Amino acid sequence: MPSPTSARTTGPQQAVTRPEASPVHRYRPVIDLESGVVLAVEAEAAPATAPHDDSAAHAERLIRLARRVASDEALLPLILPVPAAAAAASPDVTGQLELVLRRTGRRPRDITVMLGPDLAELPRAAAVRAAAHVRDSGFRCAFATAAVPVDVILDQAPFLMRLPRNLVAGLPGDERSAAVVEGMARISRSAGVYPVAPGITSADQLAALRDAGVRLGYGPLLADDTWTPGSKVRPLPEIAPGRGGGGQEGPAVSTFIGPPVALEQDATAAEVLDAFTNDPVLNSIILLDHRERPVALLDRSRFLLSVSGPYGHALHAARPARRLADPPKTVPLHTTAMEALRAAGASGERVHDDLVAVNAFGQAVGVVAVGDVIAALSRG
Repeated sequence: MPSPTSARTTGPQQAVTRPEASPVHRYRPVIDLESGVVLAVEAEAAPATAPHDDSAAHAERLIRLARRVASDEALLPLILPVPAAAAAASPDVTGQLELVLRRTGRRPRDITVMLGPDLAELPRAAAVRAAAHVRDSGFRCAFATAAVPVDVILDQAPFLMRLPRNLVAGLPGDERSAAVVEGMARISRSAGVYPVAPGITSADQLAALRDAGVRLGYGPLLADDTWTPGSKVRPLPEIAPGRGGGGQEGPAVSTFIGPPVALEQDATAAEVLDAFTNDPVLNSIILLDHRERPVALLDRSRFLLSVSGPYGHALHAARPARRLADPPKTVPLHTTAMEALRAAGASGERVHDDLVAVNAFGQAVGVVAVGDVIAALSRG
């Protein structure tokens, strides 16, 4: 009589199904170094075996990664990595990604594709081609390395650029590191690029980065390597007055920011009218898209003039309020008050409209009354 063990081994063999390895090695929260708010989620891909220029293999790998990340994080902007050589080799790498993400409900403008560190090894023409392929697919382009020629940074103006980890580690004591980080931050600002500081471990590093003008970063000070989307990050440590001020002249525009009153971009004129009626000192209302980015601004005086005229309510109440709105005037959260005033008067029109302060990803964080800024600066 066969033993129970031998009986179980007779008959057809059953295939053992092993769970598919996750395409995500880890997640990183990209954090505003002033407010401590998580602005985006960066996914680090599991190690790849395919050569950097194998566009077909990396296109498939990027699609698997995007599907997983989109299922784990449905709200915040995403940062996805791809070898620069693969992006340069074929537009299909990011072209196929665009189709897949749309099926998940994600729009290309919510995604930043970060060209890998191998970007530094590519000839200039290939680096430019890689960035062009990313942008042609509708995505924002980022550089995972700052070790590229300065003229490439200035010409291509990536949305984000990762600073060298060893330089961040040298802050604040190493003068060379401090000088190079400050220089890179200046170059980035001149090109409209947001530098990202990796590996932040201490409050002293945080203060030095702020002084250099770096506003985005991540590291053990802010979140562990085990962080996952939806988890909390550590609050920013207190920085002593006079430190971490960014070296700007004059007060920051954040001094004058008030909470925004916002409605969805498809709000009706009747909803806007109710908001103005219920708050007699409210100057403006911002209309936001599904990612909390300002798409229009309704000035109180102009809006009420439109709906209070003959037949105004009947004509507009049930229709989208955006028809009566103007494009918002936005300013970066970390700009100076004087720069904000220049932005208010740049076009010569609507110079007294409220400004909308936005973070690095274009999301509205508050409104700035131009009159308050003028009054404060005039007092000296």
